[in-house]
Amino acid sequence: MKCCTGMDRVILVVFLVFSLGVSWCYGEGDIGVSPMEKAEQEALYSAIQGFMGNWWNGSDLFPDPCGWTPIEGVSCDVYDGLWYVTSLSIGSIHDNSINCVTKGEYRAQLFELKHLKSLSFFNCFTSSRQHPVTIPSNGWEMLAGSLESLEFRSNSGLVGKIPTSFGCLVKLQSLVLIENGLTGEIPTNIGNLINLKRLVMSGNWFNGHIPEIFGGLRELLILDLSRNSLSGPMPLTIGAMRSLLKLDLSNNQLEGKVPKEIGYLKNVTLLDLRKNKFSGGLTQSLQELYSLEEMVLSNNPIGGDLKSIEWQNLKNLVILDLSSMGLVGEIPESMAELKRVRFLGLSNNKLTGNLPPKLATMPCVGALYLNGNNLTGELQFSEWFYGKMGRRFGAWNNPNLCYPFYVISTGHMPYGVKPCKQEVTLLEPNSKSRLVTGDENKKFHVMVSLGFSTSGLNEFGWILTVEILVVLLLFNSFI
Repeated sequence: MKCCTGMDRVILVVFLVFSLGVSWCYGEGDIGVSPMEKAEQEALYSAIQGFMGNWWNGSDLFPDPCGWTPIEGVSCDVYDGLWYVTSLSIGSIHDNSINCVTKGEYRAQLFELKHLKSLSFFNCFTSSRQHPVTIPSNGWEMLAGSLESLEFRSNSGLVGKIPTSFGCLVKLQSLVLIENGLTGEIPTNIGNLINLKRLVMSGNWFNGHIPEIFGGLRELLILDLSRNSLSGPMPLTIGAMRSLLKLDLSNNQLEGKVPKEIGYLKNVTLLDLRKNKFSGGLTQSLQELYSLEEMVLSNNPIGGDLKSIEWQNLKNLVILDLSSMGLVGEIPESMAELKRVRFLGLSNNKLTGNLPPKLATMPCVGALYLNGNNLTGELQFSEWFYGKMGRRFGAWNNPNLCYPFYVISTGHMPYGVKPCKQEVTLLEPNSKSRLVTGDENKKFHVMVSLGFSTSGLNEFGWILTVEILVVLLLFNSFI
């Protein structure tokens, strides 16, 4: 009886599994699965076909693009019980991505994707001479209610200006235009996109001034306008971007004094202004950037000295590059208080004076470049410091800088720096205490090098040859 009961249970389980399998195969299991709106599906196929060419037949290749035949680069979500496209990535990101043909085109259906949140083009338009492509001026207003991210990356064949219609994309949180062939001035109405958190326009050919209205982008976290041809001063309104974490304006033609308003950017961790035409000395408000981890101001004719900044305030600095800035004066000891600095670049300036020995006490420093200045005196760093740093301690091209003679025995001499000259002190014959004075010693060296008698130097009269001098020098080096 028990055996039969167990067998009945096994048969019941098998029957239930089989029944579920059959019902799934015949579609009864599809209850609750959302279909894709027909107009949305056709718009998606047409938009992709415009970039891939007419050979691409989406309805045959991907009959269910949001379901069991997904398209690489397409993401969907359900709205009111129907599938809609929310993300579309065009370009050769993966092997099976939506790759663009040489004569790819934007079709109007692209702007009919009602719930599109993210749109990106990567390495899609690559022929700037034979088949240049511009960003369409019309249609963007149809995406104003949904689009949050728009990116064009590495499209060398993408030319022309940024359409002013971008200013209607009021929900946009990320606008990225990296390494394209775009030209012209940055539209001022980009400043109307008050929800922007990331604005990156690096590696294009933009010119003109940075719009003052950018100061209204209060939610902005990243502003990167590097590697363009922007000119004029840095707008004073830059200080209104209180949420900013990264500010990169490097490799442009910006000029004038770095405004004191930059000190309001209390949250910024990266400030990169290298390779511009800024001048007028170091702005004292730089010392108020307490969160700063990377400060790169190199290759600007800024001038001035280093003592105008309270360097000990910048306790989070990891990278500090102030090379090729025309800086003068001495290196302040307060720079040794930068306990987290790993890279310190002060090369190719006009710095003078002795090096503060405390610079070697910075616990994290791994590269210290002081080459190409007018530093003087004897280096007071330890043998261990030279051994740790190697070629990453740069002090060459400082003609009046030298290192102690004893360092030679360690084998850790600073590259490109000469040893300090040793003074040879001579005692007069038949004298137990009086030393030859500096002038007498100098005259002695001259007389001996010429092979003349030095009897005129003292009452005893004596002659030394060059060989005796060499013996004395060797003897002195072993004492």
